[in-house]
Amino acid sequence: MDIIYYLFAAAIFSTAVLAAIAIWAPRKTWIRVSAICITVLFVPLIYIELMGLLSKPKPMAYEWWESQIKKAEILGVSLHEDEAIYIWLRLDGSVQPRYYFLPWRQKLAEKLEDHMEAAVKSNSALIVSKPFFKKSFEEFGDLNVDVIPPPKPSLITLRRPPRIFNPRAPPI
Repeated sequence: MDIIYYLFAAAIFSTAVLAAIAIWAPRKTWIRVSAICITVLFVPLIYIELMGLLSKPKPMAYEWWESQIKKAEILGVSLHEDEAIYIWLRLDGSVQPRYYFLPWRQKLAEKLEDHMEAAVKSNSALIVSKPFFKKSFEEFGDLNVDVIPPPKPSLITLRRPPRIFNPRAPPI
């Protein structure tokens, strides 16, 4: 979310620069005042729109910044028939989940639903390999989803550490 503040600052800076150019240009006074008013009204609009983007899902096809991610964990899926498939992903190496959507594909929706049920029954995780690989979805209409079981606990038994021989120690 920190990037939102930088985007907001960049938008404000560029708006201020454009307003300064409009003010210092040899124009009539009413045009200069209009430039200032438009700038003042534009600042809250930028803020409202950037904050509004935080709650909306991003199309998976538009993800280019994280396109080289090898795997992601599916945290949740919401299926809206004939509309879209909404997915919460935790990308590899990230803590914060991301919200994406895919266009509706019946085959993919059934596969995701089956995998989610299997993961819940076995207390496992759903992992997507190369979630943003464009060819897999565009050509095949599918994602490479695997159910990964949790690691098994080790079978190490607890025992007393070996006693070190000390001739001066009293017997136990």
